[in-house]
Amino acid sequence: MNKQDKFRQQVKSFYSVLVISFALVLLIGVVGITYMMDPSAFSFKGDTPNSEVIGNTGEDDDWDKIENGIHLRTGFKDGEGLMTVVNNCTNCHSAQLVIQNRMNEERWIETIRWMQKTQNLWDLGPNEKIIVNYLVTNYPPKSKGRREALTNIEWYPLEE
Repeated sequence: MNKQDKFRQQVKSFYSVLVISFALVLLIGVVGITYMMDPSAFSFKGDTPNSEVIGNTGEDDDWDKIENGIHLRTGFKDGEGLMTVVNNCTNCHSAQLVIQNRMNEERWIETIRWMQKTQNLWDLGPNEKIIVNYLVTNYPPKSKGRREALTNIEWYPLEE
């Protein structure tokens, strides 16, 4: 076998390896995309029919669950108007922002007006009263913010 035939044979071998490698990469890609689109396609459960509803993962069951008086998804207290608050307030910011801002009715209304004027909050219509009542009832101003001042303490000077 001369050099030219030997070189052609090596090129053919290299080409065959390249074609097989490309086919494997393509096959792995198709399997990967199929798995990403529908992971259940690779579950081998035998002959049992697939009674699973597409898109229902069971997570919706706990979406608005309330335990011990707390709405689990948001942390809001359970009460009249809870879902109105969740639907209107948590579209733009977290529930924690609402919870930490304890205000009276006048201040809640002022805050809503500020959000409408500067943050593009929509007109709440009749929901505004429901929202404000919920917030005033469940998140009023705290009567005590910081601890009381220490009294009846014998202070001593620090010496160096």
